[in-house]
Amino acid sequence: MRRTVVGMATVLALLLLWYLTTTVTGLINPSRFPRPDQVWEAFSFIQTEGYGNGKLHQHVLHSLLLVAMGFSVAVGVGVPLGLLMGYSRRAEALLNPAFLLLRPIPPLAWIPLAIVWLGLDDASKVLVIFVAAFVPSVINSYTGVRNIETPVMEAAKMLGTRGWRMVAEVLVPGSLPMIFTGLRLSLQASWTTLVAAELIGALYGLGSILNQASQDIFPAMILVAMAFVGICGAVTTWLLGQLETRVMPWRQGRVVE
Repeated sequence: MRRTVVGMATVLALLLLWYLTTTVTGLINPSRFPRPDQVWEAFSFIQTEGYGNGKLHQHVLHSLLLVAMGFSVAVGVGVPLGLLMGYSRRAEALLNPAFLLLRPIPPLAWIPLAIVWLGLDDASKVLVIFVAAFVPSVINSYTGVRNIETPVMEAAKMLGTRGWRMVAEVLVPGSLPMIFTGLRLSLQASWTTLVAAELIGALYGLGSILNQASQDIFPAMILVAMAFVGICGAVTTWLLGQLETRVMPWRQGRVVE
């Protein structure tokens, strides 16, 4: 409760500072950083009239869909791959060289190639999001397996645990904390990459609003799009945190019944 109150107080202080420096004192030129009332007018305009080929809810839903698709595929591929590489020395020797070669390449560097392969449609943006979210999920899943204590692994093998039982009863439970750390990093990377990907050839999405508003020199609309990127990122991170709490209640100080 105290953390919530402090956080709200910080946000209110920043909003007050914004109002004082733009509206009251005029220290900041509104043509460079808009006043609160200008941002509210831009928000009302995109809600009612629409901007950049759609209304705000259409842009938000489109961006959420792209993030959900890219993030889901990245996690569905990256987590099992990380678990496999962490458990099997042979798999690591086979796959890790290719992974280490691709890992340093920034996700945004894949945008031109994604456009060549898939055009300017949503598929190219999902591919770029996949690349951004894939690396953290692999690395943290791999680290999670390697952090499982050796006596635990030896005891499981001694008791005859093999195959899917080893994965379901040892590898996944022992790696969950690091897996969820990777999921949070992957989700953050997904939102960051989405905005960059939507700056090019997107008809809908928060990134397309940013692109259109920059061309129209519309700072208030830019701030609206930025605010909703932050809101969407915060909400999806909170939902992931709720899932983590349910999967690992002991990390929140809860008693498993």
